[in-house]
Order: sequence, then structure tokens, then C-alpha cells
Amino acid sequence: MISSDELTAKMEPFDSFWEGPRDIDKGYGSFYKFYKHNYLKHMPEDRNARILVISCGPGYFVNMLDKEGYRNVLGIDSFPEKVEHAKRRGLNCEAAQAFEFLDQSDEPFDAIFCEQELNHLTKQEVLVFLGLCWNKLREGGRLVTHGLNGANPITGSEALAQNFDHYNTFTEYTFGQVLEHTGFRDTRIFPLNLYVFWANPLNYVLIAMSALYTLFFRVSFIMYGKSNKIFTKKIGAACRKGRG
Repeated sequence: MISSDELTAKMEPFDSFWEGPRDIDKGYGSFYKFYKHNYLKHMPEDRNARILVISCGPGYFVNMLDKEGYRNVLGIDSFPEKVEHAKRRGLNCEAAQAFEFLDQSDEPFDAIFCEQELNHLTKQEVLVFLGLCWNKLREGGRLVTHGLNGANPITGSEALAQNFDHYNTFTEYTFGQVLEHTGFRDTRIFPLNLYVFWANPLNYVLIAMSALYTLFFRVSFIMYGKSNKIFTKKIGAACRKGRG
């Protein structure tokens, strides 16, 4: 098993959350809207489901689940100072390294959510991580995660190059490919919508522009014999543990 200290990413380690704003308290409101819109539909309906949030940072995703009535959620992050923000808000989070926690924990989970992009892992590390998640899920338990979309002609290559600790990108095909390879089934790849702040009129303009870009990209890709349909900056994946 790869230890967390052996992971390739050093400046932005995988098992910690790096996307929060400088004003950490302000992020609880904005991330709540983003997470609820994009991910809530993929979480278990049972509010008593045992859910693990990996790389939870100050607990933004844990906070969303808490507000939506989930009562058995644990967040882990390798940076204790980030976890302290969550604890001050009464969120169930603790400092722990992801690979070791998954390897050593005994009781299985109904769902695992990864708050950090898988792009902070090398391809081999991705396979090991997904295998650990598979082992720690109940039969039929679900994994929800996300990554940078390499199919976006505008941001795909830049997203890989703009962070020294980004080692790969995904498309809807390769995301499903690696999840199936590691034993997951019923995979659904979905776009992550950035424009979820309905009080801001500019978001409606951006939604319209994004739709036009998507139409143009799809037609262009078809011209080259490609069938890609999702062109958002990031893509999510929801899947279930299948029988080995």
C-alpha cells in the first residue's frame, strides 16, 4: 500500500482541500450552494447512511450534508489547522491521512465522497486509491468523486499545466474506464455546473454562453469522429461497488 508520505504531490497534497477562498467562513455559504446543486442528488437517500468525506478541509461538504439532514458523516483532512475550522462549527471532522485511514478503518461506509480532485494523484496512485475506496464500501455502496475535464478545448490543457501537482486529466470515457477497471459499476459521469448562484443575473448570461460553447464543441468533435458530450471545466463521477 502506498503511504500518504510517498504520494507524488508535495505542494498541494491529495488528502487536503486546496480550493477554499481566503475568507474561509465565507466559503461555507458559496460551497453549500455549489455542492447541493451538483452533488446532493448523487448521495444516499437514507439520512442515516454512513458517509466518509475525504480531503474535507474546513468541512464545506460535511456542512452541506449536515444542513440537508445527514446524521452519520465523517470528514478527514491531513491538515489539522483546516479541520479546526470545521470543529469550531460543530462538524464531525478529524485530522487523518487518506490512504492510511482507508487502509486501517474497520467499519465499512455506505458512501465515500472525495473533495479533492483525483488529478492530484498519478495514474498508479489513482488505481490504488480507488481500490482502497472499493474495499471500504459496503456492497452496493457508492463513490462520488471528480476531476479536471481534459476534453474542454479551452481549459483542458491549461488545467493540467497550471498546477505543478496536477498529473492527469479525465474525459467522460476515461473516468468511466478507470472506475470500471477498479470494480465499480453503474457509473454516471456528469458535468459540474459553476453557475449556481441564481441571485446574480450574470450567471444566466454565463449559462447561455456555456450552452453555446458546448454546442460548438460537440459539433466540432463530431467532425473529428469523437463522441464527447461533456465540456465543463470539471466532471463528476458517481458509481457503486460491484461484486469482485
